[in-house]
Amino acid sequence: MNTDTPISKDKLVQDLKAVVSDAEELLRATANQAGEKISAARERIQDSMHRAKVKLADAEVVMLDKTKEVARATDEYVHENPWKAVGIAAGVGFLVGLLISRR
Repeated sequence: MNTDTPISKDKLVQDLKAVVSDAEELLRATANQAGEKISAARERIQDSMHRAKVKLADAEVVMLDKTKEVARATDEYVHENPWKAVGIAAGVGFLVGLLISRR
């Protein structure tokens, strides 16, 4: 069973974007540094950043597609079983109410 939540995946995507942005800023800041090792390291970092951006964009597309698929399946289930959906929602609401009232 997959326990990843869309919220944690969104947070991961945001964090990865921040890392990519910071790395690009670091590359710009060291652009005038000389030396073969620095130049080679900058090229490797640029290649890695490009690959990371591509993978991140692909992950966003996949995540969006899966979210739409889950929403579509939920919509179909609720339309086919409206009373079950109402019962489940009422049960969840009851449990949340119990948990809140204990605090």
